[in-house]
Amino acid sequence: MRTIGLGSQGMVRFGASSSRDDRSLATFEELAMPLFDSLYNFARWLVRNSNDAEDLVQETYLKALRGFASFQPGTNFRAWIFQILRNTFLSSWSTLERRMTVAMESEDGGVELAVDRATPETILMNRSNSELMQRAIEDLPVHYRETLLLCEVEEMSYQEIAEVLSIPIGTVMSRLARARKAVRGTIRATIPSEEVFDEAIKQRCDT
Repeated sequence: MRTIGLGSQGMVRFGASSSRDDRSLATFEELAMPLFDSLYNFARWLVRNSNDAEDLVQETYLKALRGFASFQPGTNFRAWIFQILRNTFLSSWSTLERRMTVAMESEDGGVELAVDRATPETILMNRSNSELMQRAIEDLPVHYRETLLLCEVEEMSYQEIAEVLSIPIGTVMSRLARARKAVRGTIRATIPSEEVFDEAIKQRCDT
């Protein structure tokens, strides 16, 4: 029976097996292993704990390997495995977080469209030393946090995000707009002046 675990460098390693098709395994490893860092980073943002993130990624690879026969060649493998990670996470998602998400989605009835990907908050988000931005994102309910991360960190298209989250593209755009609005509100409430946002806006205009 094939086993799977995290090696000393954090990479997933597969044990020996006498039953699994070696060519199928090679194909899986070729597709899956380059995505390890992205999957771990996404998991780390979701669970906010490195040990839990490692467990989540390990479980994701186990489920993806077991279900690889169901993957349709030629379709989007990245979206497929990210969806497995996300669904695995949701299986242990807290009731409290669900209530937070429902409350945020019910704030206003209108649909907001995320038409501009280069906003001041996403410029700030791309700064690795922006602890304030990180805290603002971590405070988002998970539905909004995952949508923002898939868009801005993983640079997925709206279509890919819709596949990962199993929601319509319109919902992706609405969640993304609301996530950006919430992050902007958190930052403006934390910083008395808008110096940081002014700088971000200037950078945006200069590009």
